[in-house]
Amino acid sequence: MSAVHYDSYTDARAHLKDLLDAAEKGLVATVRRDSATTAVVDVVRLRHVLASVVPSHAQVVPEAGGWSVFIPGLPVAADGASFDEAVDEMVHALREYAEDWQERLLNAPNHRDNWGLVQLISFSDDEQLRDWLVGAPR
Repeated sequence: MSAVHYDSYTDARAHLKDLLDAAEKGLVATVRRDSATTAVVDVVRLRHVLASVVPSHAQVVPEAGGWSVFIPGLPVAADGASFDEAVDEMVHALREYAEDWQERLLNAPNHRDNWGLVQLISFSDDEQLRDWLVGAPR
């Protein structure tokens, strides 16, 4: 099997299994609808790439007998009594940010470029997000 491309939604729907099979194998899989072309991509592969190109830049600092976590440039921060608690709270805060972004922030000028981050958050489980925040292996 090689790359698959369907020139209409109807054609893609008729060949949905082939489209999904190609995406799962890592092949190029696209669908055209009107003037837009959309890629169908395996989530595990996309998450891996996003984790590589979207660095967290998270800063974890001791503060007032506990720990604080923030990501410069993002309106997301968390704190906790311990390092682990602060990081866990940051994972929760990132999930809330991703929900807010999808509901209303995606077109805001100071948030629209966070598409990759929101996708990474959405495709990650809590452990993966925690590892991404503190620099553990992907």
